[in-house]
Amino acid sequence: MVFYDVHAHTKSALETVFSIANTDPNSIDLTGPFSIGMHPWFIERGQIEKDLLIIEEKLQNKNCFAIGECGLDKVTATDFELQKLVFKKQISLSESYQKPVIIHCVKAFQEIIELKKEFKPKQIWILHGFHKNLQVAKSLLKNGCMLSFGAAIIHHKKLQGVILEIPLTSILLETDMAAIEITAVYKKLAKIKNMEVAVLQEQLHQNFKNIFKK
Repeated sequence: MVFYDVHAHTKSALETVFSIANTDPNSIDLTGPFSIGMHPWFIERGQIEKDLLIIEEKLQNKNCFAIGECGLDKVTATDFELQKLVFKKQISLSESYQKPVIIHCVKAFQEIIELKKEFKPKQIWILHGFHKNLQVAKSLLKNGCMLSFGAAIIHHKKLQGVILEIPLTSILLETDMAAIEITAVYKKLAKIKNMEVAVLQEQLHQNFKNIFKK
C-alpha cells in the first residue's frame, strides 16, 4: 500500500511513497506529480499576469494534481488585498481545470472561509500544514475543507488532541519542508488514532482518490 505525501519539497527515496512536489511558475522539472501556484510570499505585481498564464498552461500537464500552494498570509509583507486578488484568480483556475487547491494560510482563516462561501467551489480546498486549534479545525471542516498535517503532529501535544477529534475522512498527510519521511507521519497518526498503519493507509488512499480523481 502506498504512503501519500500531498505537499513535499523533497522527493522521497522510498518506492512506496507517492509525493506531490510543490512547485512555482519558474519550475522546470515537471516529470513527476506536482502542484503549482503563486505563494503569497512571492507575488510580484509586474509578474502576476505572466505567472498566471504559466500556471494555467502547466495545470493542463498530466502530472499536475493541484493548484498551490497559494492563499493568504497576514504576516508577510505582500499587500493583503493583492494577495486576495491573486488567490481569487487561482480559485477560478482551480474550477476551470478541475484541480483541488492546496492552501497556505496564516492568520486569515476567516477570510478563507468567506471566500469559500463566495465562490462555492466544486473542487476541494486543502489547508496544508494545519496546526491550529479545534475550533478553527471544526470551522474549516464545516465549510467543506480538508486538513493536511505534517511533522508537527509528532511532538505537538495540543495538535495531537485536535487530530483525535477529526474524522479520518477529512485528513491528509504531508512532509512540507521537514527533513522526515512521510512514513513517520503516518506511524504517528496511526498511534494517535490507535489503529494499524495499514488501516490508516487504506483510508488515506481513499481520501486521495476522492480529492485528486487519480
